[in-house]
Amino acid sequence: MINNDKGIVDLKHQIATEICRLAWAGTLDEEHKEQIVYEVSPGPKPVYRCCVYKEREIVRHRIRLASGLNADVNSQTKNVVQVIQPACDDCPASTYSVTDNCRFCLGKACLNSCRFGAIRQGERRMHIDAAKCKECGLCAKACPYGAIIHLERPCKVACPVGAIAWDEYGFCNIDESKCVHCGHCIHACPFGAIGSRIFLVPVIEAIKAGRQVYAMCAPASEGQFGKDIGMASLRRALKAAGFADMVEVGLGGDMTAAYEAREWIEAKKEGRKMTTSCCPAFISLLHHHFPKQYEENKSDTVSPMVAVSRYLKAIHPGCVTVFIGPCIAKKGETLNEFIADNTDYALTFGEMLSLLESRDIALEPCEEDYQEASLHGKKFAASGGVAAAVLEAMREMGEDTSGITLMTCAGGAECRKALTLLKNGTLKEDFVEGMMCPGGCVGGPSKRKAELEITRVRADLLSKADGRKILDNLKDYPMDQFSMFRDGHRE
Repeated sequence: MINNDKGIVDLKHQIATEICRLAWAGTLDEEHKEQIVYEVSPGPKPVYRCCVYKEREIVRHRIRLASGLNADVNSQTKNVVQVIQPACDDCPASTYSVTDNCRFCLGKACLNSCRFGAIRQGERRMHIDAAKCKECGLCAKACPYGAIIHLERPCKVACPVGAIAWDEYGFCNIDESKCVHCGHCIHACPFGAIGSRIFLVPVIEAIKAGRQVYAMCAPASEGQFGKDIGMASLRRALKAAGFADMVEVGLGGDMTAAYEAREWIEAKKEGRKMTTSCCPAFISLLHHHFPKQYEENKSDTVSPMVAVSRYLKAIHPGCVTVFIGPCIAKKGETLNEFIADNTDYALTFGEMLSLLESRDIALEPCEEDYQEASLHGKKFAASGGVAAAVLEAMREMGEDTSGITLMTCAGGAECRKALTLLKNGTLKEDFVEGMMCPGGCVGGPSKRKAELEITRVRADLLSKADGRKILDNLKDYPMDQFSMFRDGHRE
């Protein structure tokens, strides 16, 4: 686990694990939930906030999220990413602040530069009235001592789409019309004031009810848990926890690559540019912020997650499918009403570990040989991997790809730039691969290690994969029994 927000992650894990234990025991009621509150914050002194009353209220909000509910009992939001309001109150109201470097100089350049009357003299230094400040920054530029600094809220800085704002009391708000569920704000907040709904309880209830529940592990899984923990280890642990089986979503990568290759071939003939479809945050960026390009340029092929889910539901009617990966946006994708025959639930790696811990199951090395995806499908997790797989599928179809140009984007800024060029008609490249996380899915907000370490370990694990081709691999699967298109239509 990475350590920049270790205390917050540990708290979330503790609460999620205890909720799982209650769900398994059939005692997930208000009385037992309140017991968790006092286990986390026994008092009389607070553990991590200003007082036990505040931190207990924060724990109650986190318990609701861990139970799959909205953080606020009165909230009607359908957004996966939510604000834990009791935890959100320690960021400065004004982003511009006068520091002790202020010399209280005679020139008063800051006072003279302000056009809104927001700066006043104190006894020993200047002060900025947050209620009047328009955050133009002229005072900071004018100060000869650099005594005025610009402090932006970490959540706002992390948000790639400008969906973060705050109300008159300083509480963070998420604009649902802009939010793409990327989850970057969650780990950026040092107070743990933003979280996401967790769907462990319905997964456990489905297993307890005797339903066939299938886990689907993202290609980014390899490398997250060390060099000795591959897909076979995850599969064995998840089956021990009650899952009917586990399938690697890299198989869905092969499926998506094959069908996007057909779309790319057609688009190339028509002179039409296209974007990839695998990253749900990127698709949400298109939908909310570039609606015309969403209609005209996005691939109609489903993501690898949805592809594997539809495959499983075709051969196991009535089964429940659960995606596991480093992605928050996948939770939003499972709730996307525009995708027919969708995946049922999505969990992060940390949430999976809570489920395993609640059953006293540990991830251990496994000598069993397990591979369902080609190496190209496995590489969907890294930036450039999707486009490379699609080009490989095109070559396997006999197409000449030598003249095709690509723009691979990893991170919100790069994705917005590419889509802006596409919108303005100035994009030179033929196709855009968009991933909202730096480095691709391996850099997702719920990754377990630093990206460079994940990449290094992945290289070793992937070196053991065989060299099967994408199209040859798909011959072993009933591709004619389910749709590979978002609206569920068949060719």
